[in-house]
Amino acid sequence: MKEATLRAEAFPEAAVRSRARTGAADAFPPADEYGQALFGADVGSPDPTCPIDRLRLVPPIFVPQRMAQLIELAREPVYRDVLLETTIGGFRSALPLYVSAFGSTEAASVDLGIAASRQAGRLGIPMVVGENVMPVNSYGRLEADAEQSLLGRISAYQKEALDGYGGVVVQQSTEDADAEVWNLVYSDPNVLPLLQSGRLAFELKVGQGAKPGLGGMTLVGAGAAERLADAYLLDPVLGGGQILRSSSPGTFTEEILRQQIRLMRNNYPRARIWVKLPPARDVAAAAQVAWAAGADAVTVDGAEAGTGWAPRAFLRQVGLPLGECLRRIGHDRAAPDPSCLLVSGRMWEGARVAKCLALGANAAGLGRAALLAVDTDPDQGLVNLVECLALELQLLISALGKYNVEALGTEDVWSPLEI
Repeated sequence: MKEATLRAEAFPEAAVRSRARTGAADAFPPADEYGQALFGADVGSPDPTCPIDRLRLVPPIFVPQRMAQLIELAREPVYRDVLLETTIGGFRSALPLYVSAFGSTEAASVDLGIAASRQAGRLGIPMVVGENVMPVNSYGRLEADAEQSLLGRISAYQKEALDGYGGVVVQQSTEDADAEVWNLVYSDPNVLPLLQSGRLAFELKVGQGAKPGLGGMTLVGAGAAERLADAYLLDPVLGGGQILRSSSPGTFTEEILRQQIRLMRNNYPRARIWVKLPPARDVAAAAQVAWAAGADAVTVDGAEAGTGWAPRAFLRQVGLPLGECLRRIGHDRAAPDPSCLLVSGRMWEGARVAKCLALGANAAGLGRAALLAVDTDPDQGLVNLVECLALELQLLISALGKYNVEALGTEDVWSPLEI
């Protein structure tokens, strides 16, 4: 059959030919990009299929909250009068933003992790230390160069922390549990100032946006694979000496999640409890279980989120968009519900954050955006990015006739399609 007869409009010829050449390895991004590139959805131009990108923020003509502000201030209010301070998962935060989890690959290198920690502390916003940092970089009590460790990131945050604001959230996945990450952190005298000031949390990772339904995936060499053979699934599918190391995604039922949160509350009574959910079809039910069991915050990654290694099919076609997650969760939340909902996925400018806040989120997480910012300027990049976001949020919220982030609601957004 001639090649021309195989072609059809928009048929991915190059992708098919790539698979014909490389086989199963083509299910993943190029192996030489592992640890060097950030994955996940494109953060460039708006996606016409994304429920959040389809939304528009729509200011009203009649602005009673502006009138109330005018009376209180005895002058016309301006955008700088918008208050952005809020509460995030039990922490006082200067802004409705936090640094979401990134882990241990070279793309989230030691230097970038430390830079992000320092700047997040300086900004007075919470920071999540991602999974797998301790198994890869150690805890840090005994090492001469402790900066690369889990404790190094926590210490960098503490040194710069804005008094009374922010907090550190230590994430634990299935593989971290064997290393007893939470036990080490909770009992460490170096972390006591955070614990005493109520600024330490533990986050149970149920799943993530980049690859919902799968566990952690990394690439290792033959020597490391031999050492890890008893603990992980090892698959030489990529060839070239690179071996895919996969961990279990963990097994959850409603009762298992409920009991896990109760166990965390009993074992770590002075720490806040966060739960991270993937963009799954039952995300609303899982969020309700977590809140009812006593979680201080539920974090939801949309399918747009994630920076880690994942099969291409998952990045493009698996998981709910963040907007749909918010729609489903919103149906089960009453307007005055005090439970804290945090979201992440393509957060890099103020309008997307404002839309998520209007749809019921309490704050938005910066993942890839935070990494890119500190890679651009290790001393000031994240601070500069957040200052820009803060200005955009003040302008947008003021235009909506409101003067604090909690006032945003579904009346502030419009879509040509119901979400």
